[in-house]
Amino acid sequence: MSEFKSGFVAICGRPNVGKSTLLNRIIGQKIAIISDKPQTTRNNILGVYHKEDMQIVFVDTPGIHRPFTKLGETMMKSADSAMRDADVVLFLVEPTAQPGKIELKIMEDLKKTDIPVFLVINKIVTIKKDLLLPVIAAYQSHFDFASVFMISAKQDDGVTLLLEELAGLIPEGPMFFPEDAVTDQPERQLVAELVREKLLHLLDKEIPHGIAIEVFSMKEKDKLYDIEVNIYCEKQSHKGIVIGKGGSVLKEAGTLAREDMEKMLDKKVLLKLWVKVKDDWRNREAALRNFGYTAE
Repeated sequence: MSEFKSGFVAICGRPNVGKSTLLNRIIGQKIAIISDKPQTTRNNILGVYHKEDMQIVFVDTPGIHRPFTKLGETMMKSADSAMRDADVVLFLVEPTAQPGKIELKIMEDLKKTDIPVFLVINKIVTIKKDLLLPVIAAYQSHFDFASVFMISAKQDDGVTLLLEELAGLIPEGPMFFPEDAVTDQPERQLVAELVREKLLHLLDKEIPHGIAIEVFSMKEKDKLYDIEVNIYCEKQSHKGIVIGKGGSVLKEAGTLAREDMEKMLDKKVLLKLWVKVKDDWRNREAALRNFGYTAE
C-alpha cells in the first residue's frame, strides 16, 4: 500500500500573469477572484487539490510589486512567507522576450532558498510558438529551474502535464484538509471577495485599489441567505463614483455578486450593499487587521 503524499505549492509572479486563473483551473472551481486590474489578490489564498493518494495545497500569492502603502507591504510579506514555506514554487510569467525588473528580483530571492522552482510560462496563445524557446533561454540564463512548462491556464492547455510533474516532488505527509475541502477561506470571505471582484470590473483607474469589503451580517434562513455588506472607500469623492449615477454601479455590482453567491451557496441571496468612507485605510494597521489583511 503506497504512502499518502501531501505538500504546499506556492504560485508566485508579478500582478496579472494569471495566478488566480491557474489556481481556479487546477481546483476545478472559482475560489480566487479574477480581474484585469493589478494587485487583485491581497491575501494568500489556499486551494486544495485532491487525488486518491495525494493532497496538494496550492497557495495563490499577491502579485509581486513595489509597495507604496502598508497594505502593499503586508501583501508582499504574505507572498514571501508562502514562497519560503512551500515544497515547490511555480514561478508564473508571461511570454515576454526578457525578464523584467520584478521577475529578476523574484529569481534573486528564490536563489536564497533550496526549494525546487518550476518556470511556468502562461498565456502561450499570445505568442508564436517559435518565439517561446528564446523566452525560456532568457529566464534560464538567470536561474536553474527544476522544470519548465508552457501553458494557457485560461484554455486549460498544459495544466495536466504540470500537475503530473508536480506529483513527483510532493513528499509523504498527512492529509491537511478534509476530502471535500477546496479552500481555507470561510464563506464570509468568499462573499466579500465576490463583491470586490464585481467592483474591480466596473470601476476604473485607482479607485478599486482603495476599496475594502466587510460582510457585517450573514444570516442563513430556510430558503435564503440574508447578507449585508459595507463597501469602504478612502475618499468622500470616491463614494459617489462607487455608487454611480442613480445608484447604477452599486446596483450592477450587487446583481452580479448576488448571482455568483447563489451559485456558490446553492440558495437564494438577499444582498444589501452600503458604501462608507474610511480615510487612508490602506495605511492604518488597525483597519488592515479589521479587514483581514495580515501577514506572518
